[in-house]
Amino acid sequence: MADYDASSPLQASRDRGRIDAGGHGASAVVLAGVTKRFGATTALDRVDLTIPAGGIVALLGPNGAGKTTTVDLIAGLSRPDAGTVQLWGGHPGDWVRRIQLGVTPQATDFPPYLTVAEILALIAQHYPSRHRAADLADRFGLSGLMDRQTGGLSGGQRRLVAVAAAFVGEPSLITLDEPTTALDTAARHRVWDGVRAHAGAGGTILLTTHDLAEAEALADRIVVLVRGRVVADGSVPAIAERAGRRRLRVRADRLPGGLPPDAIVLPGDARTPWTVLCRDTDAVVRGLHADGIAFRDLEIRPATLEEAVTGIVAEAVPADGTDPST
Repeated sequence: MADYDASSPLQASRDRGRIDAGGHGASAVVLAGVTKRFGATTALDRVDLTIPAGGIVALLGPNGAGKTTTVDLIAGLSRPDAGTVQLWGGHPGDWVRRIQLGVTPQATDFPPYLTVAEILALIAQHYPSRHRAADLADRFGLSGLMDRQTGGLSGGQRRLVAVAAAFVGEPSLITLDEPTTALDTAARHRVWDGVRAHAGAGGTILLTTHDLAEAEALADRIVVLVRGRVVADGSVPAIAERAGRRRLRVRADRLPGGLPPDAIVLPGDARTPWTVLCRDTDAVVRGLHADGIAFRDLEIRPATLEEAVTGIVAEAVPADGTDPST
């Protein structure tokens, strides 16, 4: 285990965590009443979000929900049109706060003639405390790539470099925007292990992802954005419970009429199971019997996180495209 280093941002995060445990101390991120517009498009609409020090938060939602905009505001790459954004109790543009932040953006373009080792060394110069390059290379499977120019790497290899770069300076907060895009299974699990190790050492992780299995495997807390608004916020079990739906799968030629009004249906047929997400799955079974529909392979179980989030998003965005909050 590394020696205590009071100058290390990650050590500062650990210290903050001890203070927070007593009910005091700065949160990693605070968004208060934040609105961000791009022309006529409102990317974030009066968002309130607080992320305490320590742990892993997954920011979920469909394309265009405002996830990347949120990450950019936290990194100081954009400014809100209304409301305030705080990073460790201060302005995200303040260098004292910025050196406590590591970022993997959704898209990264490295100078093609620099080697992986040179990229990591360049980024390390911006931080007062830093991981050894050899340790990062080992953690993220980059040991055989350190002397390779980034222009000669595959998309997945470049993505691993981008993720490793976020960890270089031992930042107390790391934001990862779709971190495992283009990664194979082994590389994905290396990233997951790195995320868990950072959080286990007292760090804070905010990740966006469309991989709901990834969110379920990593996150202590789920925040769901839809149309720039927070529509759900809680632990994985709490999100599933809030959705309140169960999943019914059945093989049949058709489904009964008069399904529950909250039902979300994924079409099937006699060969491919129908999937129905709703709160009253018993009503679907009664309907199959009442309509005289032959069926088999009936399965009912609680919804997964992915299915729960699908239901939450469907409630927030009705089929007719209207906004239920207005």
